[in-house]
Amino acid sequence: MTALAQADAESGTSRSPYFEPEHEMLREQIRRFVEDEVKPHGLAWEEQGFTPREILLRMGELGFLGIRYPAEYGGSELDTLATVVLAEELGRSTFSGFAITALVHTDMASVHIAHAGSQAQKDAHMADIVAGRKICAVAVTEPGAGSDVKGIRTRARRDGDAYVLDGSKIYITNGVLADLYCVAAKTGGEGERPSRSVSMFLVEKGTPGLRVGRALDKHGWRSSDTAELFFENCRVPAANLLGEEGHGFYAIMRNFQNERTVIGAMAMGEAQAAIDLTLDWLTSRQAFGEPLWAKGAIRQRMAMLQSKVEAGRQLVYHAAWLDARGADATREVSMVKAYCGDLVNEVMAACLQFHGGLGFMRESTIERMARDARVQSIGGGATEVMLEEVAKRMGR
Repeated sequence: MTALAQADAESGTSRSPYFEPEHEMLREQIRRFVEDEVKPHGLAWEEQGFTPREILLRMGELGFLGIRYPAEYGGSELDTLATVVLAEELGRSTFSGFAITALVHTDMASVHIAHAGSQAQKDAHMADIVAGRKICAVAVTEPGAGSDVKGIRTRARRDGDAYVLDGSKIYITNGVLADLYCVAAKTGGEGERPSRSVSMFLVEKGTPGLRVGRALDKHGWRSSDTAELFFENCRVPAANLLGEEGHGFYAIMRNFQNERTVIGAMAMGEAQAAIDLTLDWLTSRQAFGEPLWAKGAIRQRMAMLQSKVEAGRQLVYHAAWLDARGADATREVSMVKAYCGDLVNEVMAACLQFHGGLGFMRESTIERMARDARVQSIGGGATEVMLEEVAKRMGR
């Protein structure tokens, strides 16, 4: 039995037939990296409020930042299931601020360059992105527009051989430390369909007119930097347009499917880590002359949570499997985001409860994990938005 299989047997995790040997090898590599190079330093990153670039460079060296990108840029040319492996194992680290820092770079921001970038843009940036030398952020959300992408107000007007951007963005993960920003802006005129009036632009750090605002003080994800961005007469070359003008909305919607799958996988990794942590506590903590695990009510509650997490995990795997085969998995991905985002919070609430007073202390791992998990039902599409997407596809 491999070390991975042994660990999975102990935690109740079962391997899925969706995966091939290369996926399992990748899982072992990431899990070993997390144990050796993330967990010993995660608390320091929480204190400083960001994940250091050195660990992202290390991930680049190990091949974790280009799992689905072409070999010509240093990538591994794997599939959606490999991305799920990465997200799940980073979620199991218990440091979700670190996890989201890496996953925004790999699967929410740089994908706009990989999918829609010109050959010149790819040649200029993709090798550095895969190596971790350039860090990416995606800037869509605004104070008045989150899941409603059509409602963004940042504008980009054509001026000769350039576009001039004006507006602001908020809640931008990697906003402070990023080198490259994939920015959504309105380019359409009055009366144009909202879905045809959004374009994506590549804006490099240091571009005149781009101002990075304050790092935002968050409830959780403390080791990820999150910032406001301001664009004030920010002039970028016309060659920095990502894809075609007016096609940005569709690019964002396309990548939402990947983003939501990633968030679901990360959430199930977090949930499994919380269950494992709590099982250790329940078997060692004595109450009324016996371990807490001896209490039938607690055992059954934990068993039901493990069952739900396994169901969520398999839903993630199935959605990723469909996507890897080119199928339309919008319904399944929306289910993933809604179910897993709510479930991880259910798991965290129960696990914190079973830790008793310790669970309420900032020094406990479960307290930090519960704070980190709260955003999983919000970011990338709130649960209510996702359920509407499912409802649209129920045939009524």
